[in-house]
Amino acid sequence: MDLTYRAYTPADAADLVAFLTTDTWPFHGSPLVDPDRARQWIAEGRYCNDGNRTFWITAGGEDIGLVRLMDLGDSTPVFDLRIRTAHRGRGAGAHALDWLTRYLFTEFPGIRRIEGTTRRDNTAMRRTFLRCGYVKEAHYRDGWPSADGTAVHDAVGYAILRRDWLTGTTTLPAWDDEPA
Repeated sequence: MDLTYRAYTPADAADLVAFLTTDTWPFHGSPLVDPDRARQWIAEGRYCNDGNRTFWITAGGEDIGLVRLMDLGDSTPVFDLRIRTAHRGRGAGAHALDWLTRYLFTEFPGIRRIEGTTRRDNTAMRRTFLRCGYVKEAHYRDGWPSADGTAVHDAVGYAILRRDWLTGTTTLPAWDDEPA
């Protein structure tokens, strides 16, 4: 898949509102984003400020996705990845996760690890994490309430360590370390 990444700028605000509000995001806090809410997020600097950077994922001249990098002043940033429905299941998520991992570890030498969280039932993203060298580190029971408050889902956390990325290895957590 031939994907490119370009930085979001405030001049892209109308395109970002359209992107967020014309598709569904079933594994995000709000599966449907209201245009006023999207504009509020933009005005608050959620997509472009000292601690956040956002990039369009482009294929064939079309914006098919978005990567938002957060907590960039921390040694452990997190991210939001959104792929348009029509382009899901084609490898764009894995390409974007590899890209953002390389970008963060290359551009920010103080970053030790990158974290991502998804719902337990988002099996496609969970497989993508593993395929890209991320390791499951957490399982949060009833940790992800639905937007309408009618359901609660388990959430799972994954991370990659700089040292593992550099060496191409995977360091597993010590799961059996509970005190006797």
